[in-house]
Amino acid sequence: MISRKQAEPRPAPRLYLVTPEISDAAGFASPLGAALAAADVAAVLLRLTPADEGTLIKRIKAIAPHAQEKGAALILDSLPALVARSRADGAHIDGLAGFPEAVESLKPDWIVGVGGLASRHEAMVAAEQGADYVMFGAPDAEGRRPNFAAIGERVAWWAEVFESPCVAYAATMEEIAPLVAARADFIALGEWLWRNEAETARLLARAMEALHLPESAA
Repeated sequence: MISRKQAEPRPAPRLYLVTPEISDAAGFASPLGAALAAADVAAVLLRLTPADEGTLIKRIKAIAPHAQEKGAALILDSLPALVARSRADGAHIDGLAGFPEAVESLKPDWIVGVGGLASRHEAMVAAEQGADYVMFGAPDAEGRRPNFAAIGERVAWWAEVFESPCVAYAATMEEIAPLVAARADFIALGEWLWRNEAETARLLARAMEALHLPESAA
């Protein structure tokens, strides 16, 4: 059953970082480490370019300690079968297809989150099936996402009603404060954060400030 929210103080949301598609794990370790040192990050969603299983596992094992030593969970994008063997902390599934199987194989030992949910009904089904979080607003494989007003509305609805955490995807710095005001539990930052390694720490500092804006100001 879905848990409904109880009236209680809400903590400030935390950051959830979404990586670019990584092929060079060793090369990405430095920018990731700098990012994790610059901000309070709850989780890192690791996206990898296609490769054979052995190569994927080596990449994950090269990245995992950099996240976990900073207290951030390492979540694999769409690779639930590799979680246990790679020492990751969980998997993120895009859409409901394959999600029940991931829950069955990974829970309760690992995290299983879900995005790519096309409707309120799909989000409720995901929660009923055991999602540790739902994500709203992330772009699909073609870079398409709902309009921002619809994303904010979906986040606000979820935050008002359900206990399961909500991750809201901010496609720009300017989207963070409205998503905080909508009461997201986590704010996901994606491709734009990593475009210029020299700018990443500064962007994260600004993002942390936006997380703690009073709702009236946001």
